[in-house]
Amino acid sequence: MPPICPSDLSALHQLLVTCGDYASQQSQQPFQVFEKGVDDYVTTVDRLLDEKLLAGMQAIFPTDGIITEENRATIQQFHQGDGQGSTAGGDRTLWFIDPIDGTDDFIQGRAHYSVMAGRVVNGIPQAGWIYAPVGRHLVWGGPDWGLFEQTAGGALTPLIPKEPTFDLSRRWSMVIGDKDERRFGAAIAQRFPKVEFLSLGSFGLKVLAVITGQAGIYIYLNKRVKLWDTTGPLALALAAGLVCCDLAGQPIRFTEPAVDPQTLMHQQPIVVGWPSYVEALRSPLSEIAAAVGLVR
Repeated sequence: MPPICPSDLSALHQLLVTCGDYASQQSQQPFQVFEKGVDDYVTTVDRLLDEKLLAGMQAIFPTDGIITEENRATIQQFHQGDGQGSTAGGDRTLWFIDPIDGTDDFIQGRAHYSVMAGRVVNGIPQAGWIYAPVGRHLVWGGPDWGLFEQTAGGALTPLIPKEPTFDLSRRWSMVIGDKDERRFGAAIAQRFPKVEFLSLGSFGLKVLAVITGQAGIYIYLNKRVKLWDTTGPLALALAAGLVCCDLAGQPIRFTEPAVDPQTLMHQQPIVVGWPSYVEALRSPLSEIAAAVGLVR
């Protein structure tokens, strides 16, 4: 059952595609880059799209809370609830919007960036959208709804998750970000000599790589990812039947104290994978992370 009505769904798709296609066009033009923090960058294109997405989402969903990456004022909506911090936004629907997920790839002129939206109710992700402008590929869905995709405005088709064969004695793929690979990659490869690392820039596209069977598992250990990065992709992962947990096996949570209330940064390391991969790999990965030292 779709969580939003057909007219709102159509308007949302048009907004995401329009903004994503604009990003693709602007990637070929001069733009400015600013450093928000250590290894954390934003461009003038991110900021412009953030404004467009915020205004567009507010017009489509006027009673919902809209939280965007580049507008700090919108984070206050995360705190509106029961006053105890136990449920993000209380029972109000919250949307988390990432104007460009994978900004580093966008800056470098690579293809692996996306525009993302995720819908949360009572601290639980209900639906997600990922639009990859370079391939003009839109994916959306959620638990109790299903998964769908559309390319270049063509026909809507179901997205069928594909579980890769689980056999650690043969070459197998793990999705991992560049920072985590630099810190943990050597130890992981020593423990699992047949592993191949796959990195795609955008958090959302990394999750899609697991959903579509390019890899069996994705790990994110450096605890810098935020709700606008994760909400949409993890809603899709749950719809695909993937496990979304931390290294202790606890579900990824979208409320305090698992989320820093000021930055909306996850305090849990994140594991997303097919059940067979997570069952076999979570404990060894936890041991490796403890030995190397998780980034705080």
